[in-house]
Amino acid sequence: MLCFLCRTILSQTQMHIATISLISLQRLSLQNSCISPKYMSSTSNLQPFAVSYLINTCGFSPAQAASASKHLNFQTREKPDLILEFFKKQGFSQSQISRLIKLRARLLLCNPEKTILPKIEFLKSKGVDIHKITMFCPGLLQSSLQKQIVPTFDFFTSLFKSEDKFIKAVQRCPDILVHDTVTVTNIKVLREVGVPEWNILKLFERQPRALTKKRDRFKEIVAEVREMGFNALTGQFVMAVAVITCIGKSTWTRKADLYKRWGWSDDEILAAFGRFPNCMAFSEDKIEKTMDFFVNQMGCESFTIARFPVLLGFSLKKRIVPRASVVQVLLSKGLVKQLDFQKIFYSSEKVFLEKFILCHGSEADELLKLYQAKMNVEQKKL
Repeated sequence: MLCFLCRTILSQTQMHIATISLISLQRLSLQNSCISPKYMSSTSNLQPFAVSYLINTCGFSPAQAASASKHLNFQTREKPDLILEFFKKQGFSQSQISRLIKLRARLLLCNPEKTILPKIEFLKSKGVDIHKITMFCPGLLQSSLQKQIVPTFDFFTSLFKSEDKFIKAVQRCPDILVHDTVTVTNIKVLREVGVPEWNILKLFERQPRALTKKRDRFKEIVAEVREMGFNALTGQFVMAVAVITCIGKSTWTRKADLYKRWGWSDDEILAAFGRFPNCMAFSEDKIEKTMDFFVNQMGCESFTIARFPVLLGFSLKKRIVPRASVVQVLLSKGLVKQLDFQKIFYSSEKVFLEKFILCHGSEADELLKLYQAKMNVEQKKL
């Protein structure tokens, strides 16, 4: 009897323990089901709304979004959506809008109708390509219209005595509209060393970015160009200033080393630069290919190109190869005695045809076909 009672009590105890365990498991499961959403919510809140918006709506990478969000404090999408829709209505493509916001994320905080629209309307009224210039100078959209943009426009238009010329300069370098003080200071530097006004305006029109260089560095460059022996009264002076300003010291060294590999001395490099400053502005690939053609395919001496550096500026495919092909035939037939680079490559299309093709009578048809064939072949390669 005692054994029976013990077994009964033990059995009831085990059942009670099992029941307690089941209840505990159920409570734990219920707690997990309640805690999990809360936990997930707090996890998502670790990523600020602005970060999520920049990633999901504007195409930012997580790193870009984290960096840009430091300057943004919006918690809803209402205001940034207005900006994106505004740019869309202004004709900006999705990729342009994304790039614009990546360059200037703070635009998402602007009131588009009050802050941005007046500037766009003003610039459009002047014939400026607003899509192009904002890609290069997005800060322009946050500059003051009345205190910055309009006065700068009026000042430089007066300086140029031509609104069209100034607009062309703006299209090349929109930074002029926000860095007008630096530009004016650098113009004064050029005037002080005797550069004529027409050459300053030529530089402004063709290479306006050179004039936005920081003042101290710009003064150094002007001094370097003078030390090289350039005459401030000539157009070559401002061309040299523009090239050095745009390429920087490391690029100069790299290109000088490239010319040296083709056998040029330091003196020949400086002499070539003096004759044609743009010889240091071309890409290394263009320099390499042009030198290779003249030296290895035409059999010219490397130093000859240093004497005629303008040759490096001509299109290899549109001018050099077609004309060289004709001249090589003329040399092989004894119809010309020597290479006259200036006559062959410097002359206009009309003059070249007259002096090297049409004047050769019975040979003219064959030469013209060769010339046109080379032109067509090279055009197809473009």
